[in-house]
Amino acid sequence: MFAKNDIIEKSDGKGERGKVKIGLALGGGSARGFAHIGVLKVFEEAGIKIDYLAGTSMGALIGAVYACGTNIRMLEKLSWALKRRNWLDFTFPRMGFISGKKIERIIYLLTRRSTFADLKIPLAVVAVDLISGKKVVIKEGIVASAVRASISIPGYFVPVNWKEMLLVDGGILDIIPGDVVRDMGADYVIAVDVGANLDNFKINNLLDVISRSFEIMVKELGSQTINDADIVIKPKLSGIAPSQFDRAREAILIGEKYAREALPAILGDLTALQR
Repeated sequence: MFAKNDIIEKSDGKGERGKVKIGLALGGGSARGFAHIGVLKVFEEAGIKIDYLAGTSMGALIGAVYACGTNIRMLEKLSWALKRRNWLDFTFPRMGFISGKKIERIIYLLTRRSTFADLKIPLAVVAVDLISGKKVVIKEGIVASAVRASISIPGYFVPVNWKEMLLVDGGILDIIPGDVVRDMGADYVIAVDVGANLDNFKINNLLDVISRSFEIMVKELGSQTINDADIVIKPKLSGIAPSQFDRAREAILIGEKYAREALPAILGDLTALQR
């Protein structure tokens, strides 16, 4: 086990040694995204310091709160307290059933009113512009606004107007943004896939219907984007529906389990990079 903040160094080719930059890509998956917290807990215990973070949808939310310096235990407790009634604000469904104003205020508080420049860990948030049909990687401005755009599941949340664009959930084009964290400068990319578990689960409501359709649509796309990662952690969360935010504890434990299983391979890879 490596000591905290003393993880793996590699040669820069000039006789000197520089730290291996570790990037973490957190995928979308609604309530299943709480598993990201379990992964982060295991990495902290193992002393693995994340240098770059990129997130899509729920991965953007967890990544943003963590990147602003929130203690992992506090993040875990916050997840237990997050109930759907706290952020649901129904509106006339012209572009979505949920206006998103309540959840944006919550994110604003959770991220401590931070801009991207304020963050402890460099972060990129992925969204998609409905007008151009292109992926948008946000790395500047107010963090809460970027996250609000990234979690905007089409048909469920009202899209976000930003710089003459109309932004929705980044998972349409990049469900697990390993490519983004690589472009940020990561030498070694770890991806966490909490979506597209297409085993049977009970569909309870509109969010489950939309999320299920979304997962089926992006399944093949997700398998392509994770090729940018050096290793993929894929917690088996098929028993948890996207709308089951009351099962955060369970999702976190599953994330921990699969991160621990992946840990020997990750540490082995990092050791090899040092040579």
